[in-house]
Amino acid sequence: MSDTGTLVQPSARPPILAITGPTACGKSALAIRIAETFDGVVINADSMQVYGDLRILSARPTPEEEARVPHRLFGVLPASRDCSAEQWRTLAVREIEAALALGKLPILVGGTGLYLRVLQRGLAAVPEIPEAVRAAVRQRQRTLDPQALHGELALRDPEMAARLKPADGQRIARALEVVEATGRSLADYQRMQTTVAADYDALAIAALPPRAALNARIEARLEKMLEEGALDEVRALLDQGLDPALPAMRAVGVPELASYLYGERTRAQALAAAQAATRRYAKRQRTWLRHQTPRDFDKAAMLYAQFSESLDPVIFNEIRWFLLTAQP
Repeated sequence: MSDTGTLVQPSARPPILAITGPTACGKSALAIRIAETFDGVVINADSMQVYGDLRILSARPTPEEEARVPHRLFGVLPASRDCSAEQWRTLAVREIEAALALGKLPILVGGTGLYLRVLQRGLAAVPEIPEAVRAAVRQRQRTLDPQALHGELALRDPEMAARLKPADGQRIARALEVVEATGRSLADYQRMQTTVAADYDALAIAALPPRAALNARIEARLEKMLEEGALDEVRALLDQGLDPALPAMRAVGVPELASYLYGERTRAQALAAAQAATRRYAKRQRTWLRHQTPRDFDKAAMLYAQFSESLDPVIFNEIRWFLLTAQP
């Protein structure tokens, strides 16, 4: 129980928080301040921060930051693993329930909108994909250029192809796996009954900073990442000889910095490419936040500013009110 006296009352729908926003908006620091104030546990909801190999490039909290409050699901998997939304959801529910059992407030933090969606809304009931089908599709993903892979999907599943861009390689591969294994579109399964959603009373607090200010932070942060050893981190990843189609190998910044290590770009060119890729990623996150987050959460507070300590009084009051009025 927090000394604020506002924390969890017995409830059929326990309250949880989700702190989200585009990369570089200050989510991690805010989550720590909330956890310190409201006796919380910070639970990772970022698809790259689950990997222990990418502490720098994924902007994972430092060891000192992680020591301030309990952190869960950060750096828990090797880069050789492919952590699906379903796998993350299983791990996240386990950590949420463990936090609640201790009387602590679960605080999910991350910019992976799909992770937060599957927690709130459940998962489409897609049949298990045979390993042979999965391996064949992933092999084509490695050998075909993005336009060709997207073209294959357009022939076999026009509905999913219309939803996805050629750059969405992982999602295109997933759609191909499903149609190849089942003869049906992934969209059909998404319209079907899903697994039961986790029954929490959830409040999402999302940041949507002005684009120019956010882009400036992104560029400065990439420069700092290089100073802190991001190239060594990428080099160690490449030395493992992993499948280039794995999520960790395709993390924003990894292919761009790898091009420098391969001698294909200068250091300055690789940095500029990584900055550009991160800006594009932030743009996609902003689009998701504007259109999807209010649909995925019954309660969502959208802040059109950078998360900062100056906003803590406003955010903390929102949290206190939420905890006081959480559905019994």
